Formats: sequence, C-alpha cells, structure tokens
Amino acid sequence: MRKTGRPAISGDEATITSADIARMAGVGRAAVSNWRRRYEDFPEPVGGTATSPTFSLKAVEAWLLGQGKVEELPLRERVWQHIRMAADDLRLGEVVAEATELLHGRGKARLVPRPAWKLIKQYAEEQGAAEVVRFLVDRFADVQSRRLAETPAEVAAFMAELTGPDVTTVLDPACGLGTLLAVTTQADRAYGQEYEEPLARLAQARLALSEVDGSVKTGDSLRQDAWPGLVVDAVVCHPPFNERNWGYEELASDPRWEYGLPPKSESELAWVQHALAHLRPGGVAVLLMPEIAANRRSGRRIRSNLLRRGAVQAVIGLPPKIAPGTGLPVHVWVLRKPAGDDRTPSRVLMAMAEPAAFGAIADRWREFCRDPDLAVDVPGESRTVPIIDLVDEDVDISPARHVGVADGQPGDYLAVRADFLGRLERLAALVPEAVPGHAREMPMVALSELERTGALSILQSGRYDAEGAGHLVLEAGQVFTGGQPMTRAHPEDRVMIKAGDVVVATRDREIATRVVEVPELLLGPRLTLLRPHPDRLDPYFLAGFIRTLSAGGGATQSGVSRFDPRRAHVPRLPLDDQHRYGHLWRDLFLFEAELRATGEHGFMTASSLAMGLITGTLNPP
Repeated sequence: MRKTGRPAISGDEATITSADIARMAGVGRAAVSNWRRRYEDFPEPVGGTATSPTFSLKAVEAWLLGQGKVEELPLRERVWQHIRMAADDLRLGEVVAEATELLHGRGKARLVPRPAWKLIKQYAEEQGAAEVVRFLVDRFADVQSRRLAETPAEVAAFMAELTGPDVTTVLDPACGLGTLLAVTTQADRAYGQEYEEPLARLAQARLALSEVDGSVKTGDSLRQDAWPGLVVDAVVCHPPFNERNWGYEELASDPRWEYGLPPKSESELAWVQHALAHLRPGGVAVLLMPEIAANRRSGRRIRSNLLRRGAVQAVIGLPPKIAPGTGLPVHVWVLRKPAGDDRTPSRVLMAMAEPAAFGAIADRWREFCRDPDLAVDVPGESRTVPIIDLVDEDVDISPARHVGVADGQPGDYLAVRADFLGRLERLAALVPEAVPGHAREMPMVALSELERTGALSILQSGRYDAEGAGHLVLEAGQVFTGGQPMTRAHPEDRVMIKAGDVVVATRDREIATRVVEVPELLLGPRLTLLRPHPDRLDPYFLAGFIRTLSAGGGATQSGVSRFDPRRAHVPRLPLDDQHRYGHLWRDLFLFEAELRATGEHGFMTASSLAMGLITGTLNPP
C-alpha cells in the first residue's frame, strides 16, 4: 500500500519542485505527474501546497536512480538545489550573484552555503567557471521568469542588429540581467544600469561571459542616473511598461525632456528621451515599446516633436505575446539623435515583423539608412511614410495603420478567398494518418550515450558577424516558423549544416526542431545541431521525439529556456521502427507548416474582406 502522512524533514535538507524533478530527469512536468500517479513508492511531498508541492531532494535522487530514470544525477542540478535551499525567492538573486562573483575570484562567501560552494567548485573543475556562471544566470532567469520581463533572445539579437555595424559604445539604462548588452557584441564598451542590485550583479556576470568589456551600476536611471554626462554610439533598452511612479513630480524640470514633459501615464516616453540624452549626435537608440505608446493621446505632443525633429526613424510592429509579461503587441522604436548639420528626414520607416522576417526588415532598415527619402511600399511588410502625413491630430505611429494588407488589396478579395479555399483542401489532404495502439513506456536512451557510441554528433553555435556575402544563415526564428534564411555570413570558423542534420531552437519556454534538407547553410547563434549517423538514427524520428519529449509532451513547456542536448532522451528503437516513426513525424511537420500558412492566409482573407467593406469596393450579397 502507498504510504500515508508527510515524512519529517530537517530544516536544512534541500527540497525541490516538480519542475526541478523534470529538469533532473530530462523530461517534462507531465511525466513527473504521471510518475506520482503510477508509482506507489514515489516520494511523498514534504512541503509546499497541494497544487505546488515540494519533495526531498535526497529522496527523489534515490528514487530516480533506483527506478533507472537517470543513469547518474546531474551535478548541475545538485548545485542548483543547494543554491535554492540557501534563500527564499526574494533573496535568491543575491545568492546566485554571490556565487558568480566567487567564481570570478571576487568577494567572500556570506550567503552561499559550504556544501553548495563545494559542489560549485566541482562543477567548475569539470566544465569551467564560465559554463557554471552561464548555467546559474540562465536558471535564475528561468525560475524567476514570471517576475522578470526579460527580452526574448531573438528580439534582443534583432534590436542589436538595428543599432548598426559602427557601434563602439552602448548603454542599456534598464538592463535587467544584461540580455541586450550581452548580444551587442559589435561594441567595444558597454554600460548598464539596473534598479535591483542582485540583477545588476548578475548582468555584470553575464557581460563577463560575452566579448564586450562592460560595467553595470545599480540605481533608478530616471531619478538617479549612474552615468551622468556619458554619451554613446547606441542605446538599447527594454524599459518597464506602464509605470506610474517613475518620478513625474520631482523630475518636472529635468533637462532631458527636450521634446516635452512626459505625462504621468507615459513613463515609456521618459525612457525614450533619457535614451536620446545619452546619444552622441547621429547615435541610434533602439527601444522595445508597448503598442499603446504609439497612439495614446496623452503622448501625441511628444511624438509630434520627435517626428518634426527627425528623431523617430523607424517603428516596427512585433506579434502579440512575443514579449514576456504581456499578451499585448509591442513595437521596436528606432531613434536617432539629430546632429547639427543634418537635414531633417522626410519619411519614417514603418514595418511589421514576425521573427522569421527579422533579417528582411533589418535589410529594409539598412536601405532606409542609405536613402531616407526613398519611397518604399511592400504591402503587409514595410512602407516609408511621409512625416507630414503622421503629424496630424492623432500622431498615430502604429505600423499596422500604415503598412497595409499583404498579397491582396480589397479589390482582390475574390482571388484571395479562392486561394484560401484551395489551401483548406490541401490542408485536409495533409492530415496524417495513424493507427490505435496501447499506452506504454518506451525504453529510452540519452543523446549523450548516442554521442558516445558514435550514432550522433552534437554541435552548438556561438556568435557570428552578419555580412553582405557568403552563405545563408539558418536562425532560430526560421526553425520555429519554417521561414527561409535571409542573413548571410562567411563560413570561416562556423558550423556548416549538412543535409539530414537536425537543428534545435528554443525561445520563451518553447522548443522547435527542423530537419535540414537543403545543405550549404550556416548554423545561426544559440542553436544546437544534431548530426545523426544515417545507419544508426532516422533524422525525422530524432527531430520529432526531441521536440516533444523535451517540451513535456506538449502539455507544458515550463522550464524549456535552454536546450541541453546531452540530457535529452529519445526512444531506443531499431532503425526500421525509427523509419516508420520518422515517416509519420515528417508528415506531421508538413501538416504543421501548411497549417501555419493556411492560418496566415485566413487572416489575410478576413482583412481583405473587412477593408473592402469599409471602402465600399465590396458589398453584402
């Protein structure tokens, strides 16, 4: 019979959550819930709540090893659980920050317990101090994701690319964990400021891992600027949204408000002007902004002044839910500090960008920089709008209002509708077939074991410099959307993808895989490449199970912020069985791709009909 009651546990024994157990075993949280239901000897909770229980780390370790769920306990997970035990969530950042500083030989251990530091040193001896710092910062960002609105990696890389190639100094006045500064690798010197001291210390640790020489200070940038008098080539910033207590009363006469005093409800326009105040003449600021900042009536005077002075250069709309902490759409604002001898530009670049189109929009931006007066109109993607058309009663700089409808204006509704109906027929034909089976647990094998036995090679990419020639680069956004590579780079010292390789990408707790059938692509940043031996592993079998098992069987993607290939598992099956599964996974991938395209054309059809009705070019039957 299953034991009842809650076991006693000493106050200094480490405890873990279901999410922690999933990480330790390399499975999703759904699998842990299943274990709790199926196995009578699974350890009982020792704390927490009914919906979020905690378990004894020692008991869970023993159970996982005894059941053969893991071959050995990952050292990194033991490190993390001892770190978690040292402080509650409010002080966890202080403990992690101290651990990263100790690894760099700074300070003394005050909060990091002796057993935790012993394990950290062991981990550093095996993997290097840099890898331990990277793990601690990434894991802290993961477990604190609901509180920290970190910029998604692909958005951060896009924003860094928009700053341009000639940046030598960069500032982020609201840097959080340093995500934006760490990807601005073209700069020689980075400056950051963060309100919370532990986050500032962790941002400093993250900067130390990059190739940028940088310094991060603590404080409220709007009230107490830690870098007075500093002027830089570029400012990158993801400021806090909708802050009412940003200093409106005490900063009313601040000299930074060159374009107007920001209304109390418009903290984002205070950050815009703070960024401009730190730029050299001609310098560029790239800010992630809430959509409402582009059209809120209270900010129209400042937006008008920014436009008339030529400070607003581009506004790029991003899809909803791409920014953590809000389901609302966001924009990327690109601003330029006017120089005394500049001619005020006559147009503003407006664009809409899914992650797969970031490369194309970056190209549009570079074209616009070369000729700001060039008229561009690509429906559904980008348009250069005359400033005189924007400075009206509303001063609405929302890209969606100006870019238009893609591939079919109102008069083309019948053609758009016919195309959509044809896609629906093709979609129906692509729904995969499968036969019923019996629920069972497959024998599993770790990718680390497949690598050791020569069935698989694992490669991971670092940074690369985008260039105007060379090979196309497959990037994370294209792995998720199936889009075509746009950016080019030279292949020296970079991973060249071969036909049959499996590329793995992660973003905001999701995981995606892509089997590459067209060779001569370069592996983009923050991607993992799995190269199966064709006589040992089927690539589609590998891609399908890696994507689904690593993301918790589709039930939840909690904790999938960084793919660790050597901890992932796939079923251990003969090659013939792998091919059978591989064919079905390939059919599923094709169905998903067509489903995405059909959805996009469905929205296009609806937009075309709506535009036709309001313009009178279409009438009810």
